[in-house]
Amino acid sequence: MISISNRIISLKVFIIIVFSIGSIFIFSCERKIDTIKKSEILTLPSVTARGASTLFTDSGKIQLVMTFPIMETYNNVESPYSEFRSGIMVEFYDGQAEPVGYASSKYARYTDKKKLWELKDSVIIVNENKDRLETDQLFWDQDKNLIYTDRLVKITNEDQTIIGTGFESDPKLEKRKIKNVSATIYLKEE
Repeated sequence: MISISNRIISLKVFIIIVFSIGSIFIFSCERKIDTIKKSEILTLPSVTARGASTLFTDSGKIQLVMTFPIMETYNNVESPYSEFRSGIMVEFYDGQAEPVGYASSKYARYTDKKKLWELKDSVIIVNENKDRLETDQLFWDQDKNLIYTDRLVKITNEDQTIIGTGFESDPKLEKRKIKNVSATIYLKEE
């Protein structure tokens, strides 16, 4: 009888000690959970995609493939936009089996309401004729079907390289205009 009551007392003492130590830990810790303000939540992206590709088709034929390491879409702002902070690569197919051209940059942003693309940092566009446009910033207004920049541009094709400041063109680089040509270098001898 004594051994059973000693065990019960020992068990009660053990429970009291564990409860006391647990209470000390619980009540001695500071509350470190901060509340997130509603305004902070609105600045976070609504959608994030990593290592993705988007395929655009028309009547079952591939028109373009857009590839990007990360895309963040912000829908909770006055002018919703998508941002491609790690760059973007677009291959144009125009219904063909192989790409007929491409565009790439180290940064891109698309503003939904304006239907406006901005490409920045090492922008390169190559069309189906293998004409190559290089600049550090380029805009594409989808409604106006116009690409443009006020920055330095370099256009290279098999015959020549043209360097200038300011540029406007259709997206296929067929009807292009450099506003201030600073150099024309002919690559083939006549």
